[in-house]
Parts: sequence; structure tokens; C-alpha cells
Amino acid sequence: MKKIKHSFEIAFCESIVQRDPEYLEVLEMLANFYTEAGHIAEGLEVDEKIVRLAPANPTAHYNLACSLALSNRLEDAVSTLRTALNKGYSEFDWMLKDPDLRILHHDANFRNLLNEFKIEQH
Repeated sequence: MKKIKHSFEIAFCESIVQRDPEYLEVLEMLANFYTEAGHIAEGLEVDEKIVRLAPANPTAHYNLACSLALSNRLEDAVSTLRTALNKGYSEFDWMLKDPDLRILHHDANFRNLLNEFKIEQH
């Protein structure tokens, strides 16, 4: 029997969220576990919920941008990254090497965003 990556963690987080649908810390873990397990659509759905619950949180917007990029929604990903940056996201080194955003590296809108925020590309 093949073990699905993070199946225990996903089930555990889902059970907690079922009882407390606005438990942000668990929702963040669940979105991450979904993404790592390759359940991109489910991760995107949870990231969208997190942004609705915590609209001022720049990391929530950053994580949503990652899910959008992984869903091949490049324009939405760049737009959401802009929101994250406007709200104070500042982990620029990570943003440039985050594998979730790799698909954006050759995107003109992404490069323009980096220039707009004066983020130095290595």
C-alpha cells in the first residue's frame, strides 16, 4: 500500500478545521500540507480562505500568490504578489528562490514587479 505524502497531517488538520473553520494557524498548516502533497487546488482554496480571514497579513497574500503560480494563474499570482509587497512582505531572497514561484521567473509582469519594488535579482 502506497502512503500518500502528509495523509496523516492533512486528516488531522482537516478534523480541527471542521470543528473550528477559522483556526488560522491550522489552516496555514493545512494549505502547506496540501501543496506539498500535490493537492494544489485544495491548497489554493485554503489560501483564499486565509486571505479572506486575515486580509492585512502579507504572508497570507504571498502564500496565495504561490498557490496561484502553481495553478498556472500567472497574472493573478503577480497581482497577488503585488498585494503582499504593498502590505509589507519583505522576504525578497526567499521570493526569488521559492520553487513555488519558479514559473514566474521568466514572466515579464513578474520582472516588472521586481523592478517596481526595487528587488534585486541575483
